[in-house]
Amino acid sequence: MKLPAFGIDLITTFPLGFVATVTAGGRPNVSPKGTFLVLDDQTIAFGEIRSPQTVTNLTNQPELEVNFVDQWTRKGVRVRGKAQMIRRGTAEFGGLIEQWEDIWGDLADRINLIVKIPVDQVKPILTPSYDDGATEEDMIATFKAKFAETYP
Repeated sequence: MKLPAFGIDLITTFPLGFVATVTAGGRPNVSPKGTFLVLDDQTIAFGEIRSPQTVTNLTNQPELEVNFVDQWTRKGVRVRGKAQMIRRGTAEFGGLIEQWEDIWGDLADRINLIVKIPVDQVKPILTPSYDDGATEEDMIATFKAKFAETYP
């Protein structure tokens, strides 16, 4: 399944994705990952740096969902897929890591493996304020004001 242009732009601008996995005991686990990249219009990936629980969960059950949200507009995208773990030292890892090096520099040296996610399903995320007629400009103004109060 292809990512819509909105999803590609969102992930590129806000590469922090909240990854939902399931433990071996069937419990939900959500973990933020800030190293997401769009590899192509059907594949996203993140560089795993210190996520042992996520790796364990994906080893047992590779199905996952990732949520990305623009905190200003309160619009987002929900992506589902089946993780493929690309380990450091493999040819595929060597071919992919350059993309992280270009963006994150030395941080890429700390990446243990790349979790590649071919997209199976994509759904939009919208705040109910849009149902009531809010515009993106309204949302941005509202949250700029709230952030300014929090971080003057």
